[in-house]
Amino acid sequence: MQTIQHLSPDIGSSHRPIGTILAFDFGKKRIGVAVGNLELGLAHPLATVSDENTVRRFDTIASLIAEWQPVLLVVGLPAYADGTEHELTRLSRRFARRLEGRFGIKTALVDERYTSVSASAVLREAGVKKKKRKPVLDQVAAQLILQSYFDGQDAAT
Repeated sequence: MQTIQHLSPDIGSSHRPIGTILAFDFGKKRIGVAVGNLELGLAHPLATVSDENTVRRFDTIASLIAEWQPVLLVVGLPAYADGTEHELTRLSRRFARRLEGRFGIKTALVDERYTSVSASAVLREAGVKKKKRKPVLDQVAAQLILQSYFDGQDAAT
């Protein structure tokens, strides 16, 4: 199920930015980050922010934003299988609002149900040993979130 919500009202299918996008798979312990280019519509895993300290998390994210200069940020929005929201849904929305407020970059929310399961399957199929999956799992989940955003944009145009 593809759902894209924009925090800012002036962004959507009528205005498609050009450039780099950073996507985030928010978690209490780790945040996966992926990068992609709007012209190509391809997402790639980038980093895992493992610090649980909010200030240091945002410092790391600020460094990534300074390096990649994104025109848009995408945050995965988790929910139960039936679409019902839970605690992490609320925290992800808050994280997205903080990103947009702190960095002044438009932020979109994308349905991320099953991305962690799918990311684990992708890594398993690629032959990545279980022990080595954990450090990159959140990055790959962010990659899937961003690819879902790209696919949703293609369907909307």
